[in-house]
Amino acid sequence: MNTHRSTLLLCVWAGLFLSCWAQRVEQLLAQNPCSGKTTCSECARTATCAWCFATEFNGPRCFNPAMEGGTAGCDEAYIFNPDNQYSIDPTFDRELTRARSRMSMESSYFEETMSSSGGSSVKGGGYMGAAGAAGGENLVQIKPQRVKLQLRMNQMQKMTFAYAQAQDYPVDLYYLMDLSRSMRNDKEKLSTLGSLLSSTMRNITSNFRIGFGSFVDKLVMPYVSTVPKNLISPCDGCAAPYGYQNQMSLSNDTDFFDKAVARANVSGNLDAPEGGFDAIMQVVVCKNEIGWREHARRLLVFSTDAGFHHAGDGKLGGIIPPNDGECHMENNSYTHSTIQDYPSISQINLKVKEHAINVIFAVTAEQISVYEELSKHIEGSSSGILSEDSDNVVDLVREQYNKITSTVEMKDTSSDAVQIVYYSSCLGTKDNKVVQTNKCDGLKVGDVVEFSAEITLKECPKDPNKWKQTFSIYPVGISESLTVELEMLCDCPCEHPGHHAYDASPLVCNGHGISACGVCVCRPGRFGKGCECSAHGGGSLEQERGCRPTNASSGPLCSNRGTCMCGVCECNKMDDPLKVISGPFCECDNFTCDMNKGLLCSGPDHGECVCGKCHCRPEYTGPACRCLRDHTPCISPENNKTCSGHGKCVCGQCECDVDDENHYSGKFCDKCPTCPGRCENYRECVLCEVHKRGPKYKPEEAGRDCGDCALYPVIEEGKIEANESRNEHLCSFYDEEDCLYVYVYSLNETQQLNIRAQKEHECPKKVFILGIVLGVIAAIVLVGLALLMLWKMVTTIHDRREFARFEKERMMAKWDTGENPIYKQATSTFKNPTYAGK
Repeated sequence: MNTHRSTLLLCVWAGLFLSCWAQRVEQLLAQNPCSGKTTCSECARTATCAWCFATEFNGPRCFNPAMEGGTAGCDEAYIFNPDNQYSIDPTFDRELTRARSRMSMESSYFEETMSSSGGSSVKGGGYMGAAGAAGGENLVQIKPQRVKLQLRMNQMQKMTFAYAQAQDYPVDLYYLMDLSRSMRNDKEKLSTLGSLLSSTMRNITSNFRIGFGSFVDKLVMPYVSTVPKNLISPCDGCAAPYGYQNQMSLSNDTDFFDKAVARANVSGNLDAPEGGFDAIMQVVVCKNEIGWREHARRLLVFSTDAGFHHAGDGKLGGIIPPNDGECHMENNSYTHSTIQDYPSISQINLKVKEHAINVIFAVTAEQISVYEELSKHIEGSSSGILSEDSDNVVDLVREQYNKITSTVEMKDTSSDAVQIVYYSSCLGTKDNKVVQTNKCDGLKVGDVVEFSAEITLKECPKDPNKWKQTFSIYPVGISESLTVELEMLCDCPCEHPGHHAYDASPLVCNGHGISACGVCVCRPGRFGKGCECSAHGGGSLEQERGCRPTNASSGPLCSNRGTCMCGVCECNKMDDPLKVISGPFCECDNFTCDMNKGLLCSGPDHGECVCGKCHCRPEYTGPACRCLRDHTPCISPENNKTCSGHGKCVCGQCECDVDDENHYSGKFCDKCPTCPGRCENYRECVLCEVHKRGPKYKPEEAGRDCGDCALYPVIEEGKIEANESRNEHLCSFYDEEDCLYVYVYSLNETQQLNIRAQKEHECPKKVFILGIVLGVIAAIVLVGLALLMLWKMVTTIHDRREFARFEKERMMAKWDTGENPIYKQATSTFKNPTYAGK
C-alpha cells in the first residue's frame, strides 16, 4: 500500500514539474522569438533576429541583437541581419505634368491645322490638340513611376507617391447600345446628339475620340427565335438579330458617329435579359479593333433598358464552354456568340481593371437599382438614369465623367503574401490629419494628392521563384501606374553556392552534407551537428525522443538550450564561463536561482545554485539561503523560550501565533492585548502601593499597609508610555469606580522587575442625573405650552378673518327683500252683486 502511494505522489510531483517547465519554456520563447531557429532562412524570416554564420561559434546562432548585446559574441563580419531597402530609379521619377493652358493649345492646334490643310476645317468639326497628337504619352499623373523594394518578412516599409490629374488628358468614349426593338426611340435620338456629345466632351479635353457599337443577344433558343423567317426579320422593320457589332471604332469624326448610329438597324429577341456582357467583354479586350489608346482615359457608356445574361445562362441554349475572356472579332462582328457562354461579373471586373476602363451604365429608371448593385462589383464603374428617349445622355455622360475624374482611388495588384495599407490627408483637413484611406474625393485638374503606403511581407511563398515579384499601384480607371519591383528576403546568401560560407566538399559535415551559413545541412538519412548520426535502425524520431524529458515525439529538443546529438543533448555554452547549462535534457543551470541583494543564493558563503534551486550551507535555510538556522535571536529574555512559546522562528524573526482568541505580537511574541498576563499579577499591588486603594490596602496594619507587596514602583508625573527599546510592557485597568490606572513593567538582563506607574489616575466626571431629568421635563412642558399658544393664535387669526369677511359682505348689500322695487303686496277686489253697475 505504501509503495503504491509513493509511486502516485512521485507521478504527481513529476507532472507538476513538467507543467511548470513547459510554461517557463513558452515564456522564454515569447520573450525571444529567435530561440529555436536552426537555419539561417528561419532566422531571416523573423524580423528581429540576426544569424551568425562564423564556422567556429558556440553560442546560439540565431539571436536578438536588441536583447543580447548587439553581436552576441559573433564577429560583425559574420552576422547576417538584412534590413528593408527602398530605392527609386531617377529615370522613372519624372515630375507630374503641368500642361499648357487650353487657349495656347487650341491656338497651336489651329495653326498646325491651317498650315497642313490650307485653311480647310477638319471633317466633322473634330480636332486634336498638340498634346493629344501623341495620345498623352508624355503626360505624367503619378510620381514616381517605378521603385525597387527589398522586404524582410513582417518588417513594414513605408513609401510615398503623388497623383495629379493632368490638364487636357485624352479621352476615348465608346458608346455601347442595346438595339433591341424597345430601344428604337433612343437610337433615333442618339443619332442627332453625336455632335453635341462631341462638343461637350471637347469642352473638357481637346483630345477626344468617340466610337459606337450595338448588341442584341445570342442567336440560339431561347434567347432569339430560330424560325428561319424570324432569323431574317424578327419583327416589323427589324434587321436580323446578332450578338455584338462594332459599328464605329474610336475616331474624332463626329459626323461619322451620327451616321453610324443612324444606319445601325434595330433588331429583336425573345427574353427580357440581353447579351450585354458578351458585348462589354469584346469592347474591353479587343483593343486594336476598338482603337483604345494606351495613354487616355477610357470611357465605356453602356446603354440599355433591360437586364443582362451572365455566366451559366448559356446552358439554357446548350452552350457549355465558359467564356475565355479573349477577343473574337471578325469584320467587326463577335464570332463566338453561339460557341461560348456569357462572361461572369468577376471576369468583367478583371478585364476592366486590366485595361483601365471606366464603365458608365446609362439605364432606365426601372433597371437602375440592378445596375447600381452591379457597379459595386465592377471596379471604376458608375450608373445613371437614362430618360425614355435618351435625350439626357449628354448630360449624363458629362455628369458621370466629372464624378469619375473628381475621385481617385488607389488599388494594387500585389499577391496575398504582401499587405499594403494606404494613408492620405487627401486635399488636407483642418489639421492635415493623415487617415487610413485609399480614396480621395473633390479633386480638380492640377490638384496634387499625396499617398503613403505601408508595405509588409506577411509570408514567404513556398515556391522560391515567387520571391521576386512585380506589382502595380494604380489609380482606378487610369492606364498609368506605379510599378513596384519586389524582392523578398526569405533566405540567406550563405545558403547558396558561391558564398564563402558555403562549402559542399566531402571534407565537411563528415562527408554526409554541406556546410551552409556555419551549420551542416545533412543529406537524407543523416542528422546531428556534424551529420554524424544515422537514421537507420530506429530513425531520427526515435533518437530525438531521447532529447525530450517527456520521452515523446513532440516538445522542444534539449529544452531549446542545446543540440540533440544522436539522442543525447549537447548543451549550449554561455559567453560567461561561470554560467553553465547542464542536465540530461539541458534543463538545469546555475544562474536562474533566487537572488538576495543581487547575489545568487545570497552568495557562495550561504549556498550554491544547482539546477535552478539554491542548495544552502548547513547553517542557512530559505529559498535564497539568506536565513540562519540558529534561533538565538528569537529567544525571549523573559522566559528563555523561542518566541515566548507563542510563535516560531523564521529566518531569525518571530512569526507569532494568531487565533480567534489570542493575538500575539511583538519582537518575541510576548504581547497579547487579549490575553491575561503579568499585568494582572501586578495590578492589586500597584493599586495599593501607588494609589493607596484596593483589596490589599489595609491602613490599620501599621508598617504593612499593602501586606506582602514589595514592587516599589517608580511614580511619575504626567502620562507614561512603554518604551519598546527597553522591552517595557504597558498595563492599564479600571477599578470599581471606573477610574483608569496606568503603569509599565520590564525585566532587565538579570530578570529584575522594574515598574513605572502614572501618579494620576483618570476618573470619569460625575454627572448630575437629577438636573438632566428635570431639565428634560421642563423642556417638554415649555414646548407643549408653546405649541398650545401657537394653536390658539392660529385659530384666533382665522376666526377674525372670517368675521371681517362677513361684515364686508353685509355692508356691500344695497337692498333686502322688503325693499325690492318689483315686490308688490297681494290685493283682493270684492264686488257686491246687488249694486253691480251702479
